[in-house]
Amino acid sequence: MISRHLRTLEAWTGIKLIDRTSSSISLTEEGVRYHKQIAAAMDAIANATIDVMRRGDNRRLLIWCAPGFALHWMSSKIGLFEKANRDLEIELRPTDRRPDFASHETDIRFESVYGNPLQLAPGLRCTELARVPIVAVASPAYLASMPPIETPRDLLGQRLLHEEDFDGWAHWLAAHGIYDELDLGGPRLWQGHMTLDAAIHGRGVTLSNHMVVSHELASGRLVEIGKGDTSFQPYSDGIYYFITRADRWDSPLIRRYRNWLINAIAADWPELGVAAQKQRSRAG
Repeated sequence: MISRHLRTLEAWTGIKLIDRTSSSISLTEEGVRYHKQIAAAMDAIANATIDVMRRGDNRRLLIWCAPGFALHWMSSKIGLFEKANRDLEIELRPTDRRPDFASHETDIRFESVYGNPLQLAPGLRCTELARVPIVAVASPAYLASMPPIETPRDLLGQRLLHEEDFDGWAHWLAAHGIYDELDLGGPRLWQGHMTLDAAIHGRGVTLSNHMVVSHELASGRLVEIGKGDTSFQPYSDGIYYFITRADRWDSPLIRRYRNWLINAIAADWPELGVAAQKQRSRAG
């Protein structure tokens, strides 16, 4: 069918757009030029069509989420939302990649930001969901095998576990007054849930936040280093953001999920739920 349309277009324009052989087809020079001229318009038509379809779809919710948050908190909670909204289809994708909201890759993105401000693209809107303390954690077995850690500076002599770079530890140490020329080393495991698993298995010390690591701390598989010690405070904070397209912010489906999420975080972490605190402040 496409081939027939192309032949019709060639006949209508009087220009050869496709070179055809017995084994392949390719664009002619005029075909390449024509494609470049119409590609943006075709993309705009396709995106507008997808936009109309998604606006009319009130049964399917696409959520992208950082893998650690998805695994350790969201996956255990989202079933409650599903039970209360059995008419919905929910797709939760754990990924660190930022989605293309313009092409409707997702409806919602949860993004965690540490140390640097959030860079929000045009056409998007966000709200802070929670500010979470970033803490150093390790397994009891690892800590028993190492010299005591009495101050944040003592961590420089430990085996530090990193995600894709050393920035996380550099920010955390700076928040605790350690600005030395740091020669940080240790394994790079690229994702937070991988560093957490490595810490559980005694491979070193990692950074995490209370929303992600709470079950491991409660079970005793991990220990928060310096808990209750004023030299380990103030904590550096990580911020979880809820991000969606500005023009869909108040759509019934996204508003329903956002309100549920704010209340779910407030129920588990009343001291962390920034959005819930703002709601209470406005109500008061």
